[in-house]
Amino acid sequence: MSAIRIVIVDDSSFSIAFIRNILEEHGFEVVGEAGTLEEVKEVISATRPDLVTMDMTLPGTDGLECTRAIHSIDKNIKVIVISSMMDDEIVKQAKENKVSGYIQKPVDEDELITAIGRVMASDELYLSLKTEYFAAFKESLMDGMNKMTKTLLTYKKEYHFETEQESEGLTIIIGIIGRFSGRMLIDLSTETARKLAAAILRKEPKDTNEIIAILGEFTNIISGNACSVLNKKNKAYGLRVAPPTTLYGEKVRISAPRYATTIALAETVYGEILLNAGFQRGEDNWM
Repeated sequence: MSAIRIVIVDDSSFSIAFIRNILEEHGFEVVGEAGTLEEVKEVISATRPDLVTMDMTLPGTDGLECTRAIHSIDKNIKVIVISSMMDDEIVKQAKENKVSGYIQKPVDEDELITAIGRVMASDELYLSLKTEYFAAFKESLMDGMNKMTKTLLTYKKEYHFETEQESEGLTIIIGIIGRFSGRMLIDLSTETARKLAAAILRKEPKDTNEIIAILGEFTNIISGNACSVLNKKNKAYGLRVAPPTTLYGEKVRISAPRYATTIALAETVYGEILLNAGFQRGEDNWM
């Protein structure tokens, strides 16, 4: 935490001194202070801090306008409001303006330090998940194929998924919730789906509905196992899977989500399987 650089925004010299003392006692670096909108713009442009503590009531402006000004300079700067006013409507407005946390005056030292730690750790946690998640899903699919069909697969290529594309015939989507939300899906041709379902069932499926049910559970197991591996790496992820959603038929389109995902194409003895997974940063959950 000692590397975190903070600007204090407040029109009260007492509040600035009080907050500064708490922050400096805990090893944070206070790199500036401001009490008006223009001062906010100047100090943020000059110092580019990691985090700003923000009063809501300021001469000629308010904390929300100042927050918008800060994010117009650098959207990655975190803002924690520290204000005597706190009600449902103002907290709602703060969230809508990308405030990361809200503390009511008088400032409680432990509450402030905990809020800063949570807000800053959230970025580190997301970067960690981005680094780890796809390897976990690839390994889970490989392990699931081995255990459920006694066969191996080979990954041919990997790329980012940014545009809508056409399904090969059957797409099974698993929603993922937790500290960060996301999705995993597999896509395969109807013939590959039939062969894979038969291998898992150890006999020919009786109809399309049975194929879909088998592969829905297969996909659910793959995603659940991958999320369990990630949760073991860091329990703060808290990942859980939702029931599968199935898209089946000709000319079905797979929409790209509004966040980055990665695709791997796997070659199996039953045909090609497309694996796609990704997570979004989302909003911080306030404590």
